Amino acid sequence: MSEIAGSGCEILVPFNERKPLEEIERSLVKTYRKNVWSKFIKAIKDYKLVEEGDKIAVGISGGKDSLILAKLFQELKKHGKMKFEVEFIAMDPGYHPQVKELLIDNCNYLNIPIHLYESGIFTVVDKIAKDYPCYMCARMRRGSLYAKAQELGCNKLALGHHFNDVIETTMLNVLYAGNFKTMMPKLKAANFEGLELIRPLYYVEEEYIQRFTQNAGIWPLNCACMVAAKKIGNKRYEIKDMIKKIKEDFKDVDKSIFRAAENVNMEAILGWEKGGEKHSFLDFYDEE
Repeated sequence: MSEIAGSGCEILVPFNERKPLEEIERSLVKTYRKNVWSKFIKAIKDYKLVEEGDKIAVGISGGKDSLILAKLFQELKKHGKMKFEVEFIAMDPGYHPQVKELLIDNCNYLNIPIHLYESGIFTVVDKIAKDYPCYMCARMRRGSLYAKAQELGCNKLALGHHFNDVIETTMLNVLYAGNFKTMMPKLKAANFEGLELIRPLYYVEEEYIQRFTQNAGIWPLNCACMVAAKKIGNKRYEIKDMIKKIKEDFKDVDKSIFRAAENVNMEAILGWEKGGEKHSFLDFYDEE
């Protein structure tokens, strides 16, 4: 890793020199066909994430996940059979100037035509969320991206959350929030009518996103938040490390966590919530 002085931003340093753009694009459907491209397509089909006539805004943070997502959508436009439009939106929440320059340089090199705009969210978060800024920052950034997507006439916003984000969120909720709730592949925006959030990397493991990034020679941003850099600890990293350690003895534990959200047995849980209303198993215990 390398760090831009005073920015609080770590940048993933690739093992290789930057590859030619054509080679990077070709590798997505050739080298990474099984572990990235096919899983991207499978998630789209399984959860109906992209449909005929969609206009999709792809959120570009400058990190490895959003950059590969942008390139996958460009390949889908080339090779897919559905007709849809795509816009690439990049928000500057208050990046260090060198970080912003890196974001722009990466997108220019990768031929990702971004709509870049400023939001100043880092400054706001630093003032109102002193102890736990990440949750507030994520909510504000998503709201800002929704607003920009709506402004551009999009009906969907695609974000780069991947398989590991899904299982880590599930475990965060179980261990720290005391509930069973996962990260959904799509959901309707609560405060932006007609907008839907989609996560096309839902099946793609982070390991292969990292491999693609490093082999392509791309230097992506890693969070780049000057606020969180001042704070102590991050529960998501703790969960990531915990799962990694368990995998040493049980290699498929991550897949089991993922499948758990697909296989909830309603006859063997104490309670659940639907439509804002809580239910107990006792409510139905005496029913035949």
